[in-house]
Amino acid sequence: MTLLLGILIGLLTFVALRIALHRLLLVKLRRDVAALNAGDHRPLLAGYAQDAVLVFTEGDHRWSGTYVGRDAIGEFLEGFMRVGIKGEITELWTGGWPWSMTILVGFDDHADGPGGERLYENHTVLLCRTRWGKIVRQEDFYVDTVRMIGFDRKLTELGM
Repeated sequence: MTLLLGILIGLLTFVALRIALHRLLLVKLRRDVAALNAGDHRPLLAGYAQDAVLVFTEGDHRWSGTYVGRDAIGEFLEGFMRVGIKGEITELWTGGWPWSMTILVGFDDHADGPGGERLYENHTVLLCRTRWGKIVRQEDFYVDTVRMIGFDRKLTELGM
């Protein structure tokens, strides 16, 4: 009976710690995205490994491509801030061990024009692989890449 109780307590502790890790990660990421929305990409960038790789949706737009290293990813994030893209995390899924975790993030983003009109909005799923709490690879999958191309053209028309 004591062995069974010990196993049950161990399992409950594991589940509780897993839930706590998930919630802490969600709070941290939402805080980092709020900082990004306010014009500071540094908290979010600190979550990437020095040699991280970010693969952004391919297409005929200015953000298309693969960004290698924290500096390149920082420039990528600054580019988003420059054109006023803002976003929010809508969902978060995690799997794996804390030292080698896979994270899926549901992310809605949008941008408004100088007059307040909505120029762009989209939904994305970010697939992140981590190593000891740092993102080492991220791939972004947009629901509608045509919206991104249209937004890029609007920005060009506005001289941005």
